[in-house]
Amino acid sequence: MNADNSTLRDKLKHSEPYNRVVPGVQRLPGVDNNTYLELKNHIHEVVMERIDLESLQRLSQDQIRNELQLLVERLLEEKSSVVNDVERKMLVRDIQNEMLGLGPLEELLADPTVSDILVNTSRQVYVERRGKLELTDVVFNDDAHLLKIIDKIVSRVGRRIDESSPMVDARLPDGSRVNAIIPPLAIDGPIMSIRRFSAVPLRMEALVGHRSLTQEMAEVLQALGKAKVNILISGGTGSGKTTMLNVLSGFISEDERIVTIEDAAELQLQQPHVIRLETRPPNIEGKGEVNQRALVRNALRMRPDRIILGEVRGGEALDMLQAMNTGHDGSMATIHANTPRDALVRLENMISMVASSLPTKAMRQQISSAIGVVVQIGRLTDGKRKVLSILEITGMEGEIITTQEIFAFKQTGLDEHGAILGHFSASGVRPRFLERFRAFGITVSEKLFDPTRQFH
Repeated sequence: MNADNSTLRDKLKHSEPYNRVVPGVQRLPGVDNNTYLELKNHIHEVVMERIDLESLQRLSQDQIRNELQLLVERLLEEKSSVVNDVERKMLVRDIQNEMLGLGPLEELLADPTVSDILVNTSRQVYVERRGKLELTDVVFNDDAHLLKIIDKIVSRVGRRIDESSPMVDARLPDGSRVNAIIPPLAIDGPIMSIRRFSAVPLRMEALVGHRSLTQEMAEVLQALGKAKVNILISGGTGSGKTTMLNVLSGFISEDERIVTIEDAAELQLQQPHVIRLETRPPNIEGKGEVNQRALVRNALRMRPDRIILGEVRGGEALDMLQAMNTGHDGSMATIHANTPRDALVRLENMISMVASSLPTKAMRQQISSAIGVVVQIGRLTDGKRKVLSILEITGMEGEIITTQEIFAFKQTGLDEHGAILGHFSASGVRPRFLERFRAFGITVSEKLFDPTRQFH
């Protein structure tokens, strides 16, 4: 045993009995919850008071975990606490998570089936699994405990949350998106939402296996990515827009320079030449903000081959379209909209925010010449996510943007379990982007667009 490890244990002394009742804790199976939480809080406080933090900094994560386990077990012996093996293991795990991670959230973050973690104050935590919400057994000690966890998350990425700035967007080290809002805006207590991302990014084969789209649609999307067609991915909240953007970005050549722009960096591009940019909120004095529009303008000076915009939501729409029209082919972005036509209308509204004097026809010409394809994604009532439409923008007729749908998902009903019934099919239209495919040496079969073939 080295000197540092001995010092850590020597710092821990026998403490006086600690009596406190923490209300509102429930659903811990097989354990007296109040007693368990009281004991856990006491041990955590004693460890924090007695441990040598400087010595901790010289140890690895595994060494710290081992030391914490020994310290917790020693404390239990000194207090003559009556705990069974299950409670002992839970205490060790929870103290380790409090010291090294995000406390009660660590177990949920380690669960690969969890896609969303929704913390509704310190007393209630929901998760989403396979598109359905489930109430969990996870609780926090109190709102102060939850605030401490939120502050730990946002401070890692150089952001802050307090009464003067009660809303924040942040991210976890694995790229998971975090949003938090606290009182006075959140009336009942701190609220946090975590959108999980897989440690291993999904590939197109996985989406086909999940029946989110057909193999034929996947081949066309892959060809669109390789042929540098500008793509707009549209969908509602939680529909899978960022996942699809990650998948499509996987078809970009490794010899291209890619610049990504996001509010909170969450894209997981695998190419070697990727520049990641992230917006910055204003400081406590209301200064220093850097928005997406400023980053798009700066990205144009960085010699990008492609620009990938995490989400279009404001004046950056105009700069993005101009970039797509001036040599940055193959750029991609996402937008919140329920249909492809709604997505185009939203783009037009965003442009008007910063260029109100621009005629409507000129706005629509910018959109029609910049964007080649709109991919519409939706989360259905049974929780499944599907590519609902692949729409090609063909140009202008008068002042109207003309489009043609290439593939679509048609819902036909529900089964006895509430699952959506339907099929994918091609419209039978021969898309114009086939000519671009040939220019890039990409060959796809004409049979992909046969409208008589249906895929359930």
